[in-house]
Amino acid sequence: MGKGGGRGKFKGKPTGKRNFSTPEEMAAGTSGKPRTFRREEEPEEESEESEAESEEEPEKKKGTQGVIEVENPNLAKAKGTKAKDVDLDRPTELSRREREELEKQRAHERYLKLQEQGKTEQARKDLERLAMIRQQRVEAAKKREEEKAAKEAKKLEARR
Repeated sequence: MGKGGGRGKFKGKPTGKRNFSTPEEMAAGTSGKPRTFRREEEPEEESEESEAESEEEPEKKKGTQGVIEVENPNLAKAKGTKAKDVDLDRPTELSRREREELEKQRAHERYLKLQEQGKTEQARKDLERLAMIRQQRVEAAKKREEEKAAKEAKKLEARR
């Protein structure tokens, strides 16, 4: 079985060839490895001078960062409040949902109060409907009484 004879994914690729640089090549800087793009740290003396220069000149920003100065609100870390800094006298601020829930409850209570007094349209309609039902019941009761009286009168006439 030679190159490419067996079944498999890799056929004839030079996978086992690795180049190692010797310590002399590394010291000379002529190794066969590709160079990385990392900057080597500058000595401390030069870094102090560069800091002084950077204070005088404003930092140049890449791309649109120099044009538009916007802070990402997601990057800002929320400060934790300490127990000694908490002001117990100040009323706690409600969240939007809590505030809306309270307003909704108050409006509902106000509506119920007006409905009890009969000042809302729905209450007026309900009262009118109730009055009509009472009137119909009274009329039906009178009719029943009249029919009952008529039956009794017929029974009395039939007996005579």
